[in-house]
Amino acid sequence: MGEEGKVEERKRVSGEAQEKDIEIQSAAEERERAWSTPSLSTPKLSSVIPSIPKPSVATKTAPIVGEEGGVRTWKTGKLGLRVGVDALAAGAAGVLVAPIITMIDKGIIENASGRNTLGESLKNSTKELLLRPHRFLMSRPFALIFTLYFGTYFTANSIDTASSTIRNRRVTETTAGTSKFVATSTANLALCLYKDNRFTQLFGSSASSRPVPLPTFALFTVRDCLTIFASFNLPPLLAPRLEQKMGEELKKYVSAASAAQFLTPAAVQLVSTPLHLLGLDLYNRQGVRWLGQDSRTARVARDWAKSSVARMGRIIPAFGVGGVVNTKVRRNLMERLEG
Repeated sequence: MGEEGKVEERKRVSGEAQEKDIEIQSAAEERERAWSTPSLSTPKLSSVIPSIPKPSVATKTAPIVGEEGGVRTWKTGKLGLRVGVDALAAGAAGVLVAPIITMIDKGIIENASGRNTLGESLKNSTKELLLRPHRFLMSRPFALIFTLYFGTYFTANSIDTASSTIRNRRVTETTAGTSKFVATSTANLALCLYKDNRFTQLFGSSASSRPVPLPTFALFTVRDCLTIFASFNLPPLLAPRLEQKMGEELKKYVSAASAAQFLTPAAVQLVSTPLHLLGLDLYNRQGVRWLGQDSRTARVARDWAKSSVARMGRIIPAFGVGGVVNTKVRRNLMERLEG
């Protein structure tokens, strides 16, 4: 073989060796890529995190009328106007009943003290009211009586308004519970005891107008508690029973509520009048025995019948007519506010 052949042979072998090296290198690169660690993709976390429910805890709050979402709601709409209606109704009832009650109270005290008879005292007071009304209506006795019944009715109305506000009930709703009895009795007792103290000093037998003794105040207190209970608490309880007893024809002329409002305050005077007379006698006559002729018991028994009738005539306007007027005026005006 010549030199040229040898050279060609060496080039061919060298080329084959280069090709093998390239193949080996490529195979190595393939293996390296095959065994290399693959890239791990980071998992995406959900952007919405589920809310963990709060454990429910049982509460001991009692259900409240008018409660929404656990929040107490009070009926405070037009509260100022409602209080104004309470005062207006109480004033209307007070103005209506004060004249006749002033005359009767004055007559009973003057009759018990011996200063005047019951009939003559009523006659004189009626003359003054008809002939000199300005003098009668501006007098101290009339002002005392008006203040007494205005305060009593306004307290009762205010309790009804407070109850309907707190319980979120209709504004025309009335109550007959213990709170109303206690509040109304307290107001009536305070005003009535002051009135009785002034009336006894004005029209009693003692010229010196000495202080009213404590036993008289105690008897007047029991008397007024009986009257208040029979005027504000018994009528709502008695009315349903009267409703069952009354015929349809009678219901056309008078409702069971109105009948109960008239009957209960009048009937209780049969029990409360002796207490009233005894209290007056303790003030008018000192050192008098309890039994025997012209004793305290005899004086009370002597005046009991006519004084009971007179006090019925006084109580029917005060808590009968006055109660009906107060109730109806308040209900009608409250219905307009509610409407």
